[in-house]
Amino acid sequence: MLVNESMVMAGSVSGGCVESAVVEEALATLKTGRPKLLRYGVSDDTAWEVGLACGGTISVFVEPLPETWWQTITQAAADNVALATATVLDGDLAGSRVTVAGHGDIVYASPELTDEMTGTLAAVASKPFSGIETVAGYSVMVDVLERRPHLVLIGGVHVGIALQQLARALGMRVTLIDPRRAFATKERFPDVDQIVNAYPQHALPQLELDQDAYIAVLTHDPKIDDPALQIALESNAAYIGVLSSRRTHQLRVERLKAAGVTDEALARIRTPIGLDIGAQTPEEIALAILAEIVAVRRGKA
Repeated sequence: MLVNESMVMAGSVSGGCVESAVVEEALATLKTGRPKLLRYGVSDDTAWEVGLACGGTISVFVEPLPETWWQTITQAAADNVALATATVLDGDLAGSRVTVAGHGDIVYASPELTDEMTGTLAAVASKPFSGIETVAGYSVMVDVLERRPHLVLIGGVHVGIALQQLARALGMRVTLIDPRRAFATKERFPDVDQIVNAYPQHALPQLELDQDAYIAVLTHDPKIDDPALQIALESNAAYIGVLSSRRTHQLRVERLKAAGVTDEALARIRTPIGLDIGAQTPEEIALAILAEIVAVRRGKA
């Protein structure tokens, strides 16, 4: 959560439980220039006062924002680069940090850190998870900033219009591929990052279809869907879903097998696309699709 001297706020730390208390501490920290680790719990006399009547405990690290570090984070988010930061929470180095990019290179290190401590914190930040560790006698918080997931829509259909809106709300990048220019227009799809008016066999090889890519094939047209699936199934995309009935998909499987696609690859296709929530309208179907994508992304499906 960001707070400035005028009490303008962005984000939150607890969904509302302790916001007022944290804001007061943040304003004080802006004056002192010194970071502070706050702890609240139901066993504390202040639990009800700060809003933890729902139970549990919470620790909040409050600090003046290092401007150079923030510029680094902001640029990384714009460039869609994965980052991880290791921040010291206590002792004489409280507030010191090291940030590494997804490839392990150090992109920021607090100037007061020794080379040895910089290397130590960089090694901790390179671990692929967020959490708290004890490092060289200090409590260190590791915070991973993931790349934005990339939703690739094959087909400018009505369900895709709803998908783009929900996907943007979830922070996804969205690419729409459809050779039919009348379907794939900025007027119909104002929220997509990129529209490619080409057949999938020409468009998909130009995209980075890695573990952050999620592909939804939506057109019902074999001339578009089949080439899209042949390329998608050879990629590292995390998710490949097809909007289809079971009978139509069986015919599709026969065509893809005849084209040389293996049973192992075909097993990656998720169809009927989306979680079974009884969806009927385009908006409900879009919700079901994104629910399944989120489940896959978080290891629940």
